[in-house]
Amino acid sequence: MKYALVTGGSRGIGKAIAMKLAVDLEYDILLNYHSNTEAAEETAKLITDLGANCELLKFDVANPEATKKAIENWQISNPDAVVEVVVNNAGITKDGLFMWMGEEDWSSVINTSLNGFYNVTQQFIKGMLQKRYGRIINIVSLSGVKGNPGQVNYSAAKGAVISATKALAQEIGKRKVTVNAVAPGFIESDMTSDFDEKTLKIMIPMQRFGHAEEVADLVSFLASKKASYITGEVININGGLYS
Repeated sequence: MKYALVTGGSRGIGKAIAMKLAVDLEYDILLNYHSNTEAAEETAKLITDLGANCELLKFDVANPEATKKAIENWQISNPDAVVEVVVNNAGITKDGLFMWMGEEDWSSVINTSLNGFYNVTQQFIKGMLQKRYGRIINIVSLSGVKGNPGQVNYSAAKGAVISATKALAQEIGKRKVTVNAVAPGFIESDMTSDFDEKTLKIMIPMQRFGHAEEVADLVSFLASKKASYITGEVININGGLYS
């Protein structure tokens, strides 16, 4: 059985990605979430209704021990399962001006996006290299590409993942494992629900926020065999706001 793992997959962009991978590429889904069990179970039901198997893995990607234990336990219980796609989508924001940013607001954002990428990817990369096939897709952000005031911590975390994406792609390309990043701009989701959409969309050439399904379509392509010669790329999906 071939699986795709999506971290932070219970809502928003992660949810849309998980559903799209199940439909387009017929993957069974490993859906990671941290705390919202109700939302995760709702998403799992939607995926099973689409005809795919969906298993929930509850752990905090920022916690290396919990991440390793949860994934190892799942692999022991599913010895014939192969994870071909890893989508590092989990991320949090704790916005504020840098001069007043506390250490916890800095560390927690870095730990989730950057250390989370390490903690999760490290568990699957050897298997991908041995099988000479795999897709690692990191969901980054417009903030990581151009920087965003009020988000120095988030910009730093996502910018670091972008650099890691480019470096890792060069290390493992010869084994037919690709590593790419997708950088969404303003996408309708829980994370942007408090944003002033009317004001912000004036800055966007396409004059609207994006949809989670549009990001999922791009991720689905990168996860497919059609994208076999694309690696080390950061693909912006932002309506022309920064490209």
